[in-house]
Amino acid sequence: MTVSDQLFERAKQLIPGGVNSPVRAFRSVGGAPFFVKAAHGAKLTTADGRELIDFVCTWGPAILGHNHPKIRAAVAEALDRGTSFGIPNPYEVEMAELIVRFVPSIQKVRMCNSGTEATMSAIRLARGFTRRDKIVKFAGCYHGHSDSLLIKAGSGALTHGNPDSAGVPASFARETIVVAYNDRAALEAAFAANPGQIAGVIVEPFCGNCGFIMPDAGYLQFLREITAKHGTVLIFDEVMTGFRIARGGVQEREQITPDLTCLGKIIGGGLPVGAFGGRAEIMDQLAPLGPVYQAGTLSGNPLAMAAGIAGLKLLEELNPYAQLDRLGRQLKDAVLAAARAKGIPVQVPQCGSMFSIFFSATPVRDFATALQGDAKVFNRFFHACLDRGVYLAPSAYEAGFLSTAHEGADIDRACEIFTESIRKL
Repeated sequence: MTVSDQLFERAKQLIPGGVNSPVRAFRSVGGAPFFVKAAHGAKLTTADGRELIDFVCTWGPAILGHNHPKIRAAVAEALDRGTSFGIPNPYEVEMAELIVRFVPSIQKVRMCNSGTEATMSAIRLARGFTRRDKIVKFAGCYHGHSDSLLIKAGSGALTHGNPDSAGVPASFARETIVVAYNDRAALEAAFAANPGQIAGVIVEPFCGNCGFIMPDAGYLQFLREITAKHGTVLIFDEVMTGFRIARGGVQEREQITPDLTCLGKIIGGGLPVGAFGGRAEIMDQLAPLGPVYQAGTLSGNPLAMAAGIAGLKLLEELNPYAQLDRLGRQLKDAVLAAARAKGIPVQVPQCGSMFSIFFSATPVRDFATALQGDAKVFNRFFHACLDRGVYLAPSAYEAGFLSTAHEGADIDRACEIFTESIRKL
């Protein structure tokens, strides 16, 4: 029995399913999870001493690679001053200044502790600002595990065949309207059926939680126009895409200005963090200025802020987005070439440092077409890659991520492994 197997057996006695987040259990792809004892650059080191080229990157934050020395040094410096204060600290102000400078739509921002907190708070704020109750979300988009948003969700909920959750009251679910991503007519019908009732529309502008899916041409502009027409708050969930697709996120790349934006992942530099921000008139509805309550003892934690500030400054200095897109295209081209040679249908949506591999003949543009991919083939591909030293997300319905640390030998070797693994299918 491996060290990872021993750890998993111990964990299962004390932790539900042996994991602290469901997708880590490997139930979608089969087998048992490995445990990690260290991570550096583009690689993980397992508890058994194996080195794996990592395309999960902590589900997004490690855009500069794991354990970057400048981020680690920033955390060490902050640690000398204390771990948590529960009162304002200078790092919070600097982080807010960076976010407002980098993200076009954000005039004011509030820190929190996770992406789930950010989206949950943004929904409450949209309802408080508009004095309406209903929310529109898109099938397959995952915005964390708060009750209002765990309806037809992606990520782990989709992976485990349970896109809704027990414990969410039917009365809560009735306030959430679910429509198909990239379907203009469905959203128009939702507004027509609920006149003056929709507080907010929340969307992953580039989807990452039922695989990586991009919007049709003009679709995000359509969202901006229809929400403005109906006085509805447009919320971009850029927890994954913020600072990753571009320094200012999808909204910078696509030149769309949402009313609120949810952030996380990269702004913590690998530590737990979230944030939401947007138009000042909406953000000023938050306590202590306004009637919408939101709070958190660890919000603006100095260690997380220090790590995030170091990471954002590095992104500004390096401007790595062209490099990351080149690495993404190298990976995509390798998979497509190998699948073509083998006669296996495959879709590889990719933009910058995000991608997915769907074993499907149908282009993927929404939740329904994502499900048309052959998950059994993906599972075989996943294990073939893992056996050869590449770690992909353990689900056919999750985005993959690249980092600047993949440059050179690691991306070249990974492309060889993708090719070898497809040949073995």
